[in-house]
Amino acid sequence: MAFQEILERIGGMGRYQIIHVILLSLPVFMLASHNLMQNFTAAIPKHRCKLNESWEEGNFTGFWLHAHIPVASNGKFSSCLRYTNPQLSLLNYSSTSNTSDFQTEICTDGYMYDDTEYSSTIINQWDLVCNQRRLRQLAQSIYMAGVLVGSVIFGGLSDKFGRRPLNIWSNLQMCIAGICAAFAPNYIVYCVFRFLTGAALSGIVLNSYSLIVEWIPTETRAFTVTATGYCYTIGQLVLVLLAYLIQEWRMLQLAASLPFFIYFVYSWWLPESSRWLVLSGKYEQAIKDLKKVARINGKVEEGEKLSQETIKYDMKREINASRGSNYSALDLIKTPVVRRITLCICCTWFSTSFAYYGLAMDLQKFGLSIYIVQIIFGSVDIPAKFFSYFVMTYLGRRVLQAASLILAGIAILVNIFIPEESQTVRTAITVLGKGCLAASFNCVYLYTGELYPTVIRQSGMGVGTMMARLGGIVAPLIQMTAEYYLHLPLIIYSLCPILSGVAACFLPETLGVPLPETIQEVESPSHTKNVSKYKEEISLKDGI
Repeated sequence: MAFQEILERIGGMGRYQIIHVILLSLPVFMLASHNLMQNFTAAIPKHRCKLNESWEEGNFTGFWLHAHIPVASNGKFSSCLRYTNPQLSLLNYSSTSNTSDFQTEICTDGYMYDDTEYSSTIINQWDLVCNQRRLRQLAQSIYMAGVLVGSVIFGGLSDKFGRRPLNIWSNLQMCIAGICAAFAPNYIVYCVFRFLTGAALSGIVLNSYSLIVEWIPTETRAFTVTATGYCYTIGQLVLVLLAYLIQEWRMLQLAASLPFFIYFVYSWWLPESSRWLVLSGKYEQAIKDLKKVARINGKVEEGEKLSQETIKYDMKREINASRGSNYSALDLIKTPVVRRITLCICCTWFSTSFAYYGLAMDLQKFGLSIYIVQIIFGSVDIPAKFFSYFVMTYLGRRVLQAASLILAGIAILVNIFIPEESQTVRTAITVLGKGCLAASFNCVYLYTGELYPTVIRQSGMGVGTMMARLGGIVAPLIQMTAEYYLHLPLIIYSLCPILSGVAACFLPETLGVPLPETIQEVESPSHTKNVSKYKEEISLKDGI
């Protein structure tokens, strides 16, 4: 509560806060490009076996292919097999030969790709098809594993060393690793740098959102976090434009990575979280940054009143509670209230990401142009996040978090009962589910930051996003369960968010509550009563 009052005295949501939020939100535009890039850089072009050179030189048509490539059960040429020897008898329409008697082999001479739709991807770069097809999903899982590792590392380090240095480093790492991935000479090197790119993404997300939340007043948190979420939404559309204009996968990877050098340069100007500085005992730097903010906000006189003594007096309770304590990730489960929050938040993060990437990372399955599907999937986030802002602001975070997850699960489950031929209806229902998951993502970033106290906020965000990345890793693997039962993937994708939505009902509400500073504050029985108390104070202040 004390730091909140200090923020109000030096300008509240003033000029500095607006600039601060804009600069921290700009990198989010390009984060969507890296998260969903494999929809384009790993798109699977039509392919078939490459034939012996003597036959390839003939520039044969589809008619001649009958003698070389077996026809699959769907009436199309096989993508992964060829006849061991040319079967010229099949060129005779009157032939009654049984093709099952002809010996086939894998594509020992490589593959021929149709480059009319996808001219250059990692698929035709390294032949990630047929018996190597699993490497395509493995590349995305390795990237998501990097995001998971980054959540653990950067979450803990930023609570210890601060949000600012980790944010600066993450932008630099994103730039360098992304450029190196663009020039990777082979698949293994590509995966290594994609892993490092994923780790850097976590550092940017964690520290950007914390710096935003910890520098803005309570009443504008929902609006600013929603606005930042829109940057990710627009970023999905930016990705479509880039992928349409740049169809060479290396150049697309490069275009999505170079802007992070600009973000790295200006991130040196952004100050550290003064809230974190005070609780870490770094009063001089905290006062210096607060005076800088006051000056930019036109509150120079209020800034000059700040001193180490006034800061210590205003935040005496929080400082005393955090003094002499060495916090770690273990503090997320030591006390009952925080432990319950951690359990429910982990379920929420996992399920949201699990279902989201289960729907969003295989756009080719819809049978439409992936550019069109990506535009639809990206555009649905616009009304979803707009709606979620009003629900968060007037009904509360808990209501939105629980309802969005449960509705998303129901939307996915409904697709089981819709006939396969009703592709338009199935796509519409899937888009509705994806919109609900976008609203859930929009809420959980803000909600997690508000539930945890400052001393372990980054650790809490780190564990939450770690669970999200674990969901992203597991999501592609669930598709394999269709071999046992056709609808099993949809059942799993739906039940997980429904159960997590029920778990979210057990989280405390944070609407209108100032950010907690200490674990003791969260564990206090009076903490849940702060909503009404704080609203009363705001009403009296505004003369309502």
